[in-house]
Amino acid sequence: MPKLAYDLDIYTYHIDFAGHVSNIVYIQWMEIGRLELLKAAGMPIDECAARGFHPVLVETAISYKQPFHLGETVRGQVWFSEIAKASAWLEFSFADCDGNIRANGRQRGLFVTSATGRPRRFLPEELALFEQYRA
Repeated sequence: MPKLAYDLDIYTYHIDFAGHVSNIVYIQWMEIGRLELLKAAGMPIDECAARGFHPVLVETAISYKQPFHLGETVRGQVWFSEIAKASAWLEFSFADCDGNIRANGRQRGLFVTSATGRPRRFLPEELALFEQYRA
């Protein structure tokens, strides 16, 4: 299956003044998904760092359809939608226990060389790892 699913809990500190999950929490959930996807693809973040590079984000967008509240369970999904020579788009969905999508998001990321902070192209073997999660 090209999409990676992961479950998320909602904690009291995720709730904002309006009584639902704060918008900043979705960014955190996307970060969890992004790191889980790298790990599932065979490129855990600690290994990336040991090899002298790390992932960075250059763009994030989220569409909120319906809020989540305390006590609900969230099913996140993440996958690659576009993979270029040096950057990739990750897509996210956040659904309730009935499978209703309550929010969607996307992020564009790339790898930078740790020593210089400059972007680098994906290696062919990295592209092959990413393709298994491309939908």
